[in-house]
Amino acid sequence: IYIAKVPQNADEKFEPKLVSTGKGRTTCGAFMKDGKHVVFASTHLGDEACPPVPDRSKYGNKYIWPLYSSFDIFVADLNGKIVKQLTNSPGYDAEATISPDGKKMIYTSTKDGDIDLYIMDLATGKEKRITTEIGYDGGAWFSPDGKKIIWRASRPSTAEELSEYKSLLAENLVAPTSMEVFTANADGSNQQKITGLGQANWAPAFMPDSKRIIFASNHEYKRGFPFNMYTMNGDGSNLQKISRDNGFDAFPMFSYSGKKIVFCSNRNNGGTRDTNIFIADWAE
Repeated sequence: IYIAKVPQNADEKFEPKLVSTGKGRTTCGAFMKDGKHVVFASTHLGDEACPPVPDRSKYGNKYIWPLYSSFDIFVADLNGKIVKQLTNSPGYDAEATISPDGKKMIYTSTKDGDIDLYIMDLATGKEKRITTEIGYDGGAWFSPDGKKIIWRASRPSTAEELSEYKSLLAENLVAPTSMEVFTANADGSNQQKITGLGQANWAPAFMPDSKRIIFASNHEYKRGFPFNMYTMNGDGSNLQKISRDNGFDAFPMFSYSGKKIVFCSNRNNGGTRDTNIFIADWAE
């Protein structure tokens, strides 16, 4: 996991700084409310080496995500010193983000047998499972006003889909090729699916007004590629396409001011598979 200051002029260098241990695999970094700490998931306690990548040929060359059981969630300062371990349960604990008031953490875990969302009170360590429907629930964020949450989820419904989901889960894997965007109140109540576009709709976040959302999707393309970014109202209306590159645009997030957007893309990569970070001005 790296952090870096955004250059303010052409003479200033972009200098990423490592804040995780440099061991194992890490994922899903986010700043804590104080701006002096980061939260992330890491496998370094299980093994200092990276856990192996799944052999996709065993699963029909489908795109699959590994749910490494050695992932736990940690807090580190900006010098990379781990100051707290937040999870220590068997199974996958990752995809953590923090509420705007700094009091709650939402994350994904397989501790109860499925891939579900949990909310933890950071002061007491008490937590509550907030999703119970079978399927993957992950990548959750709080709205800027702290009143809602948004996440991506799969909901296998046919016998074939359920069988595939369960067989992959038994091997700590998930196929994220069919996902929709869900929202709920910050306590997990009033859960609603707000996209029904088909294929993979993911990496959602609330926009600065806490009313509209932004997310990535490949729903326009039967072959599953490219991924572009879209916005819509919180009730699922007014879908608008905001990126049109022929590759991969995803993980959009806004600055606190709402004037800048940062996202990941493999545009301009010289024909490689590299994904880089881009910042753009946001104009309504």
